[in-house]
Amino acid sequence: MPCTHGAFLKVVTPSADGCEECLAVGSGWVHLRLCRTCGHVGCCDDSPNKHAAKHFRATRHPIIETYDPPEGWGWCYIDEQMLDLEGMTTPHPAGWRY
Repeated sequence: MPCTHGAFLKVVTPSADGCEECLAVGSGWVHLRLCRTCGHVGCCDDSPNKHAAKHFRATRHPIIETYDPPEGWGWCYIDEQMLDLEGMTTPHPAGWRY
């Protein structure tokens, strides 16, 4: 069954130049995920703190985009479906480094 949460896929401005919570506490991350509802930048589930998934559980914002590195796919937490975001990825701010 395809993802039914496309209305939550918005053009957003990234909230930070890395995982917001990890930057605040001086922790590291593996990859970044961008919330396509509000722009929150969190770390992936391979990272020690898994802030992107915690953001979903706190907000119920369903769709994230791979952000570091950008790979052209997203994930719907509710439907547990990958999404093809090729051509719809969020650009990185000037000076962004991976």
